[in-house]
Amino acid sequence: MKKLTLTALSAMAFSLTSLAAQAGDPEAGASAFQSQCQNCHNVTNEAGDVLAGRPNVRTGPNLYAVLGRQAGIVEGFRYGASLVSAGEAGLVWDDEPMTAYLQDPQGFLRETLGDNRARSQMSFRVRDEETAVNIIAFLDSLAPRDEEEANGDDEEEAAAD
Repeated sequence: MKKLTLTALSAMAFSLTSLAAQAGDPEAGASAFQSQCQNCHNVTNEAGDVLAGRPNVRTGPNLYAVLGRQAGIVEGFRYGASLVSAGEAGLVWDDEPMTAYLQDPQGFLRETLGDNRARSQMSFRVRDEETAVNIIAFLDSLAPRDEEEANGDDEEEAAAD
């Protein structure tokens, strides 16, 4: 049942626009990322450009295009077994699970997997929900946009001029 619920939520994540990106403040998220996340994570695009964080950081996975991605699958990163299991059960990073995970990684995995022995390799916790939402908005602002979405943004800007 839990796997079915995670799968349904994952499917919804692909079809919905990021709520955190709408509700969060990407500038505040950039500041929080710089002070709280960049020691372990960076955001590096497909071309190898570091968009945020420090080059060659290898403690945590690359967070480029993390929203909408299955948990625990970045090529070349060695995840903990609990996060891999959550991803295999259907966990996809979108606003709600990522907000909860950032505030309590181990508690989130234990609840998601129904396993009190589940562990997270990420020991850091974001202080509050607002900060988590802002970090998610920042990460979403660095994500690639498909052509339709980009054209829609250009059309809106042209109409506003």
